[in-house]
Amino acid sequence: MRISHSFATSLLALALTACAVGPTSPLPVAAPPPPVAEAPRPAPLSDLVAAVKLPYERFTLANGLTVLVHTDRKAPVVGVAVWYGVGSKHEPQGKTGFAHLFEHLMFYGTRHVPGDFFQPLTQAGATDMNGTTWFDRTNYYETVPTPALDRALMMESDRMGYLLQAMTQKRLDAQRAVVQNEKRQRDNDPFGLVDYEMLETLYPAGHPYRHSTIGSMADLDAASLADVKGWFIDHYAPNNAVLVLSGDIDVATARAKAETWFGPIPAGPKVQPVAVPVPTLPAPVARTIHDQVPTTRLYRMWAVPGYDQPDYLPLQVAGVILGGLSSSRLDDALVREKQLAVAVSAGAQVFAQGGQFFVQADVKPGADPAAAGAALDAELARLLAEGPSPDEMTRALTVVASGQIRALESVGGEGGKSQSLAEGLLFSGDPAYVEAELKRAAALTPADVRDAARRWLARPAFALTVAPGVREGGGEQRGGDGLPPLPKAARKIRPIPPMTAFVDPVDRTKLPPAGAVDALDFPVIERATLSNGMKVAFARRTAVPTVSVRMEFDAGYAADPADAAGTGALLLQLMDEGTTTRSSTELARQRERLGAQINGSASADTTSFQLDAMETNLAPSLDLLADYVRNPALAPAELERVRAQQLTAIAGEASDPQGLASRVLYPALYGPGHPYGRAPSGTGEAVVVAKLSRDDLAAYHRRWLRPDRAQVIVVGDTTLAAVTRLLEASFGDWRAPAEAAPTKAFPQALPVAQSRVLLVDRPGMPQAMVMAGEPIAVKGADDTVALETANDVIGGDFLSRLNTDLRETKGWSYGVYSGLNDRADARAFLMVAPVQADKAGAAVAAMRGDLVDYLNRKGTTAAELDLASASNARKLPGMLETTPSLLEAVAKIVRLGRPDDFYARLPERYRTLTATDLDAAIRSKVDAGRLVWVVVGDAKSIRPQLQGLGLAVEQVKAAE
Repeated sequence: MRISHSFATSLLALALTACAVGPTSPLPVAAPPPPVAEAPRPAPLSDLVAAVKLPYERFTLANGLTVLVHTDRKAPVVGVAVWYGVGSKHEPQGKTGFAHLFEHLMFYGTRHVPGDFFQPLTQAGATDMNGTTWFDRTNYYETVPTPALDRALMMESDRMGYLLQAMTQKRLDAQRAVVQNEKRQRDNDPFGLVDYEMLETLYPAGHPYRHSTIGSMADLDAASLADVKGWFIDHYAPNNAVLVLSGDIDVATARAKAETWFGPIPAGPKVQPVAVPVPTLPAPVARTIHDQVPTTRLYRMWAVPGYDQPDYLPLQVAGVILGGLSSSRLDDALVREKQLAVAVSAGAQVFAQGGQFFVQADVKPGADPAAAGAALDAELARLLAEGPSPDEMTRALTVVASGQIRALESVGGEGGKSQSLAEGLLFSGDPAYVEAELKRAAALTPADVRDAARRWLARPAFALTVAPGVREGGGEQRGGDGLPPLPKAARKIRPIPPMTAFVDPVDRTKLPPAGAVDALDFPVIERATLSNGMKVAFARRTAVPTVSVRMEFDAGYAADPADAAGTGALLLQLMDEGTTTRSSTELARQRERLGAQINGSASADTTSFQLDAMETNLAPSLDLLADYVRNPALAPAELERVRAQQLTAIAGEASDPQGLASRVLYPALYGPGHPYGRAPSGTGEAVVVAKLSRDDLAAYHRRWLRPDRAQVIVVGDTTLAAVTRLLEASFGDWRAPAEAAPTKAFPQALPVAQSRVLLVDRPGMPQAMVMAGEPIAVKGADDTVALETANDVIGGDFLSRLNTDLRETKGWSYGVYSGLNDRADARAFLMVAPVQADKAGAAVAAMRGDLVDYLNRKGTTAAELDLASASNARKLPGMLETTPSLLEAVAKIVRLGRPDDFYARLPERYRTLTATDLDAAIRSKVDAGRLVWVVVGDAKSIRPQLQGLGLAVEQVKAAE
């Protein structure tokens, strides 16, 4: 459960930024200005716009509940979503945070489902299960196997009709503590105070968008049981809600089930409209704050119209053109040309009745922030004066349309079909507004965008600078509505009437069954070999007209030279900056014209390049991928620019609590000389990255990224014959160098584990970051089904022992988890817990105690076994619903040498697991006495808490 930061997924809010990509083939010795390659011919934008379809059927129950139904039979799952038209803007004075607090409370028991909602939904195999709150709405959603649909609907309707009978002071207090830790965790992040600055400056006191959705600590503390019951009665009624059912269902079935479960619930008071004016600052505002951040960040911000005014759409397009493309104006000017910034972005955060337009730039270390700010303002002024070019319009809209097509593959979750339908109805009165919106966007002219930008962005701006330094204050007292406290007489609590009694003929005394676990319909994996020996694995998926191609190399950051950690990561960044025939700008623009995404990434053991393409543009997109992978320019001038970006990223990890903890933990687990004894990000160390040369990167590319070390995985709307033909044209003539392929050297033995606490001082943190780990005798290709399922019991699931103890029972954390990292040679068991600062020592003791109990006297219970094994089997159809998830599954089959029917057989494997299997698997690998603990926080207050734990405490500093 969390506050949503998707800002309601209007199409053009999807500003897609290309990630750094990666490697191969002989490299030129020098990097002269590249000749311009012939631009691939993309399909027209009109074809992409026409491909965005979201058919639906709609009906309304007598109690006012609106039901939207979309049929998609590609997988035996149904996305269920209930959206209430109530958010933080509806909160009265002095009651900020109520909508979000109530979102949490609605997960913790009703009259007929007395426990938390996660257990029965998890048991049923729900995926994409969550709830979010934002300014204008609150939603709850889950994707469930078709046989479990009645269970999901019974539970959603029970919290609509029977919540208050189960509401207690104990539950209120428990969730209040969780929400307050969520607030601390958000505030604790680098730039965690920016939202407060933005809202408090752009909106006057008492404005509906002035206060943060999470609210203020004072208002959360003051929330009484009567307050929250009154809030429910006033807002959470069927006539204020939308039920969306998307997936393996038809309208007749949906109508019958909606009538059964929701029909008896009576209508309630209608949520009253809220006036939300769009304010204008009387004069420009400039402010500087300090935070533990890696570099200075500059912002320009304005309050702008929402979905209720037409200007929101051209403003969103302006944001994409200004800072939302890889070749955006700010990227070209501030990052590439002037080299004053290492990262830029811009966009419109649009709500129902307003929003914010923002522009931001991370100043290059050593550059003049004033010069960067002047350059940023100049690009904004140029857009207002000239407007965008026709080509910029086409590229922006192609990126948006292709992104929307990909998003609509998912039936539920966040960003899928159910969300789009609900948002369309709530904010625009049209469930399929996504179609009309994109057509309207495609019809916009450059003058439309220019004129809207002039109307709204020529007004006084809020210029915020966040500079490295010590925070002047935290967020504990922020997030409220800015109004003076209400007088005592005005704070009298009105009597809360009992919930209206109603006749409900349905039997709610038992949960509907979760349903049988059917065999998993996993697609056939077809294979081919290119003329140069490259292997191709293909799975057909036709739900959307897209194709994903991943080229994996046996490399990863473990292939970095022992004295040059960060080499692979720097190469990946530089490969995004042009080829021998395309400049960095032209490379980005051609991707955008094709609606293609090309991303390079590395794990510890694998370097991958992935192309996500529109099926109509697959041939030219593959040609672009081939040039990208085989012919990187590695231009010296571009190297210095991306070097600065990577050094800033390294500094950013040192300012992020979890990144900092990881940088300390991994060398302690594996030893600093081990290929895995490095920061798991792979970014390396600043002193090394500062010295890497172009020759170093070229040697890595030639040595590790070669066709005889590559595997190609393809999933999408094509055929093996068609894609093989195209791959042959793009990669078939690529030959491996004569030198033998390298191998990675892993030491035979790891350091002897010494359980201790490594304390990293970060003064003034409202939270502490606790991490722990130990290497275990498990390799990447080993069978870990039983071990991973045991981890679900201890910490891998929301209902795990660790999370239940520290979040739900003790209220010390927003979330605690454990897991096994992915490593080919030696994996590690890890635990992660951000906790409130005054509970750091107690949290270490509690986590260690929970693990010791599980490994010794309190093994897996029958209920835990059923929850972990049965739910994992039922989750598989939902987990493999989309092209990205199927691509990852096929890649794991290939990479780990699994049989092609691994996932098809997995449900039966889960069903036959026993508690003894789980206990034996984890007890043979994990030893609580070998854990190395890392605690990041205010050492002055935390060190005394660590006394008495029986662990040596060593204060350390992370490598930078």
